Amino acid sequence: MHLRGVVLPDDEVRDLWLHDGLVSFEPVSDAETLCGSGWIVPGLVDAHCHVGIRYGGGNEDRDGAIAQAETDRDAGALLLRDAGSPIDTRFIDDREDLPRIIRAGRHIARPRRYIRELGIELDDERDLPEIIAEQARFGDGWVKIVGDWIDRSVGDLRPLWSDAILKEAIDAAHANGARVTAHVFGEDALPGLINAGIDCLEHGTGLTDDTIELMVEHGTALVPTLVNIDTFPEIADSAAKFPTYAAHMRDLHRRVRVTVANANDAGVPLFAGTDAGGSIRHGRIADEITALSGAGLTAHDALGAASWNARAWLGRPGIEHGASADFVVYREDPRTNPAMLGDPEWVVLRGRVMKTPNPVTGHR
Repeated sequence: MHLRGVVLPDDEVRDLWLHDGLVSFEPVSDAETLCGSGWIVPGLVDAHCHVGIRYGGGNEDRDGAIAQAETDRDAGALLLRDAGSPIDTRFIDDREDLPRIIRAGRHIARPRRYIRELGIELDDERDLPEIIAEQARFGDGWVKIVGDWIDRSVGDLRPLWSDAILKEAIDAAHANGARVTAHVFGEDALPGLINAGIDCLEHGTGLTDDTIELMVEHGTALVPTLVNIDTFPEIADSAAKFPTYAAHMRDLHRRVRVTVANANDAGVPLFAGTDAGGSIRHGRIADEITALSGAGLTAHDALGAASWNARAWLGRPGIEHGASADFVVYREDPRTNPAMLGDPEWVVLRGRVMKTPNPVTGHR
């Protein structure tokens, strides 16, 4: 096939050809033209999702996990960083029509300090380095730990791990070739996680000027999951018997856009993730891009956080000669018309057209 359009991020009008599932910058004879105009964007990335966690709670079965991956694909998310799943989704790798998944194994937490039966629960924190090393070998270069959660004995968010054990555990992951990310809402767990050398923080709503500075110093990335943070008021409403925790969650939600803007201004690497699975439905990467644009990122940078920049961070190519043909085509520039983000004209995965316009209306 042949395409012509504005290729991002360089804003260059060029011709692309697809051959054997790969991008070619050289003409391919007898290629059928798929489109002659549009904006061609490297396949979108949902850098925090959970294929295998059912919406509303519980574990998905095989068919449910496939349906989640299909929903993300049709939204243009062709690369997923699965930030913790209770099921093994490697069967998805056998499907050429489904997004690529980078897995972080299972969440690692303490008893009664995370969502029940979702992760691996350690009675003794001294087991953390061993379990992290095990999950590093099981995953695709990432490990996920729970950095903080409500401690019902004090009625508020508290860290799960001591600083010393975090350093030992993160070193163990790095020794096994994996990066580490952590769920963290509040303020108190952040210095220990960052100083221990963690590679990424999920949510990060409790960041302050001091911990943002630490992130910049250590090169720590942030995936804010703003569409998930917008559920904090509901979480607070359901936690009336823990008034301190409820007030804390409302405050974190109130200031999150400023927090993200401050992190971006300071130079923290930011990437887009929806936290789909559980309380968030899959296929909402367009909403997360829009949310990032409302939190201090330019429209170009917000799209990059869900496309070319995220792909580079995860070690996957963009639109390059010889790379897998994974991209999304929009009728109009999605940076100036955000409505386009939720309505891709074409979705191409491994050189195969996965989503096409309606032949009558021109839309799906």
